[in-house]
Amino acid sequence: MKITKIETLQADGGYRICSYIKVSTDEGIVGWAEFYDGFAGVSVVPVIQGFAKSAIGMNPLHYAHLSETLLATTRLASGGLSHQAVAAIENACLDICGKARGVPVHALFGGPFRDRVPVYWTHCGSFRVRYPALYEKWGYEPVRNLNDFTRLGKEAVSQGFKAVKTNPVFFDKSEPYMFNGGFRIAPGFLDRSYTDAQIGAIVEQLEALREGLGQHTGLMLDVSFSQRTEGYLRLARKLEALNLYWLELDTRDAESLSLIRNGTRTPIASLESLHGLSEYRPFIAGRTVDMAIVDPLWNGVWQSLRIATLADAFETHIAPHNPVGELGNLMSLQFCAALSNVRIMELRPDEAPWTRSFVTHPPEIVNGDMLVPNRPGWGADVNEEALREHPIKNK
Repeated sequence: MKITKIETLQADGGYRICSYIKVSTDEGIVGWAEFYDGFAGVSVVPVIQGFAKSAIGMNPLHYAHLSETLLATTRLASGGLSHQAVAAIENACLDICGKARGVPVHALFGGPFRDRVPVYWTHCGSFRVRYPALYEKWGYEPVRNLNDFTRLGKEAVSQGFKAVKTNPVFFDKSEPYMFNGGFRIAPGFLDRSYTDAQIGAIVEQLEALREGLGQHTGLMLDVSFSQRTEGYLRLARKLEALNLYWLELDTRDAESLSLIRNGTRTPIASLESLHGLSEYRPFIAGRTVDMAIVDPLWNGVWQSLRIATLADAFETHIAPHNPVGELGNLMSLQFCAALSNVRIMELRPDEAPWTRSFVTHPPEIVNGDMLVPNRPGWGADVNEEALREHPIKNK
């Protein structure tokens, strides 16, 4: 089997662009994968198109050899965009391999370890603050005050979620606003330091959410790259009484992350922004986290399984980074089904409602668990007609 064509397709997803790669073969089998576009302010699409020149003619069933070959060409100029582009091609080849063998992707790696995976509601409330007009247009209840976080907590429990994760939201201006995660150009994004008043406001926000959740549903906070080591430590210590499921943060410094984890009783989750086994190695071997977050769309599912195996050797759980659409959900789900050390899976349940039509078989959630499908490949194909009905805007 040989790859004959590699295309990228995109559609409007509301506040984001939904992006897919389509890999065609000389035997008529087509592989799909979802990827992120625009996280770095520049598109991954041209990078994918560049790697496609080398991938065309290669055998997609030899996905590991293909992935390693393409990554080897980046050694003098390695980086996130290159890794993400290769990952997109690798992931589409995994879909082809599963379809060619008539099995789900997890079966390529000895799965399933489970037939369902617990999910948590990510960006709970915080994205409704970040994009208020869109969410109200889609019929979702707005978040205007702390009482709305309590209401969302109750809603999450009623829907069976095992945990929820939010981001800091502040109410000290005329309109509520979401914190700056330290990676988007905006006023103050280089400061990376919370005031004591802001930390107090974060505690109040989490207390309001906890009131709605009760004591048996997990509560998480994600603060991204917003702090330096001292700020993360101050925040983590202030949050100890809330018994968080985890505090999620990002840093490129393994020693700093180890200092944070050892300096607080709050469980620490991190590492989602890393690419490749070599970047993960010092963090996992140094036991810097309670929970290692791996992005299977940025790393490729096969490469991510290698990282997860390394984490397993150090008795560390894995959770996938997964803030995308329904095909991305299925890809993360297949990744989780192939793992023995997965803890919980990220899910954004309040996306633009039309995006569910972008796949032929959206994932099914029952009592807070996403069910692992038995269909070949990822378990769904992309509905190209639905993509055409929602062209991206202002491109």
